Amino acid sequence: MDPVYRSPLNRDVPPASPGEFPDLGIGPLRVWPPVVLAPMAGVTNPPFRDLCRRYGAGLYVSEMITARALVEGNRKTLLLASFGPEETTRSLQLYGVDPHYVGEAVRLLVGEDRVDHLDMNFGCPVRKVTSRGGGAAIPLKSRLLRNIVRAAVGAAGSVPVTLKFRIGIDDAHPTHLEAGRVAQEEGCVAVALHARTAAQLYDGEARWDAIAELKQAVTRIPVLGNGDIWEAEDALRMMRSTCCDGVVVGRGCLGRPWLFRDLADVFEGREPDDPPRLGGVVDVMLEHAHRLTDWLGDELAAMRAFRKHSSWYTKCFPGSAPLRQRLMQVVALAELEEVLAVVDHSLPYPPEAMRVPRGKTSGTQKVALPEGYLDSLDDDTPPGIQAETADSGG
Repeated sequence: MDPVYRSPLNRDVPPASPGEFPDLGIGPLRVWPPVVLAPMAGVTNPPFRDLCRRYGAGLYVSEMITARALVEGNRKTLLLASFGPEETTRSLQLYGVDPHYVGEAVRLLVGEDRVDHLDMNFGCPVRKVTSRGGGAAIPLKSRLLRNIVRAAVGAAGSVPVTLKFRIGIDDAHPTHLEAGRVAQEEGCVAVALHARTAAQLYDGEARWDAIAELKQAVTRIPVLGNGDIWEAEDALRMMRSTCCDGVVVGRGCLGRPWLFRDLADVFEGREPDDPPRLGGVVDVMLEHAHRLTDWLGDELAAMRAFRKHSSWYTKCFPGSAPLRQRLMQVVALAELEEVLAVVDHSLPYPPEAMRVPRGKTSGTQKVALPEGYLDSLDDDTPPGIQAETADSGG
């Protein structure tokens, strides 16, 4: 890779040496390279997962599915819980706040042979979720968290269950170490930490030292790190500095699915190739849009869903602002092809795009909790249905 595409952080980071990192074990599943696609709402659907998988192996997890909606047979939820024929390891992220519904959802998924791996999400920082006692607020109530995890693992049988969470709601209320211990004690096969608090949202730098702390506290199952994997070498730095067992890649791959090719290269000891020129990016965009159209079966809906991806793919290219304005108005595949046909396909990939934040970048927040929530942390009563919303993240 041309040094211009290496940030100062990674300029001297060597690829992995032979045998430096073992396979990632997720129960009976062996994952190499030790890389997991982070579930992201409205993003990690089957078309995007297939696109990323084409670039490199790893574990590709679905966007978050809510337990109650799944049990009640919600049509949209059932579509999001589907997998394509190329997905030989069906990995699904489940979110629920009530042990009963979580157990029922897992029994349904396992009983109908729909999944090979279940991940549970307790990192969502969205205000309307935490204000009702859900998402990142759940780990504050260790007994409730334990009951939910126990219900999932108990219903999963031989299907491995993992847990993903944040450092805590804020600096004053860290919960990651206790959440990791609960997961380990209740039979989860791995945990993943997004190394930010819910108050941070996606702002600032991820605190990799918290991943190292979790790795020291949770010793019987793998610990994965999540946060600020923008370049493939970031994954090597994270694993070398924290001793974690694998990495979870989220916003860094938005508009850059070839990041998984780069990750495969560095873990195999190879130097990654340069990112594609604009012509190569256009080819990926069109493939992605066609896959999305085929999956949804509705061209207009697919074009609307693709708009955010268009912005990410074209970020930092010369003339990208007016191009994005045109792409935001596209309503058909033929129109998308026409717009992209006239751009300068020879333009090199802009180096500044390598570490530009994508997706959610809305600053910090004061985490909203239900009234009196911090006064009753031993209460294991599940929050109401309002805490189980379709918003995902963490």
